[in-house]
Amino acid sequence: MTRILIIDDEPQIRRFLTISLESQGYQLCEADNGRHGLEQIALEQPDLIILDLGLPDIDGQQVLRELRTFCETPVIVLSVRNSEREKVEALDNGCNDYVEKPFGVKELLARIRAVLRSASGKEQAPLGYDDGHLKVDLPSRTITVKGERIRFSPREYELLLELIQHPGQILTQQYLLRKYWGESHLEDSHYLRIFIRQIRNKLGDDPTKPAYIETDAGVGYRFIGELKSL
Repeated sequence: MTRILIIDDEPQIRRFLTISLESQGYQLCEADNGRHGLEQIALEQPDLIILDLGLPDIDGQQVLRELRTFCETPVIVLSVRNSEREKVEALDNGCNDYVEKPFGVKELLARIRAVLRSASGKEQAPLGYDDGHLKVDLPSRTITVKGERIRFSPREYELLLELIQHPGQILTQQYLLRKYWGESHLEDSHYLRIFIRQIRNKLGDDPTKPAYIETDAGVGYRFIGELKSL
């Protein structure tokens, strides 16, 4: 049974999450502050952590930084803080997803499933990706859309593959710029926007109703395609 740790100082939120998630077959444990949460991580060894940032003893961002020194357990931040700066900081500190309060249970459950699948590696295809519309073949480095081979530049291919290999996870602009353009280009987000637009055009992916690449404005990008491995 998948064990989820909730770190949140609001009893009503913990109770609501416990009732909602236990009804879906998850096993829940709780912590009401950051230090207790770090202890519970070591004791309970959860499969997933749901973390609030506004904790009474230490800030949730610090909790993220500390837990990443000793564990790789996936973390979903659940917070009222909705600024781009907070989201980017949390993602750079090691959270796997960021959900704003108030939230819908169905959306949270979908995010939980996506993060758990990504963490388990079940959705990462060793030979590529194929959903019947889009096919990415790693050995031949070819991409086809509706059976037609589409030419991608090396950088376009790298970015698409990076997103596919982290399904359901937001990859921040800073992460992508640092990895593919280097430290000197962390402020050049327009580079990324241009390449993402070109990738979407080639996939026939409408940014207003995305089937593959979802934008979190000012923060980064997420691959949302339904993965069916080759």
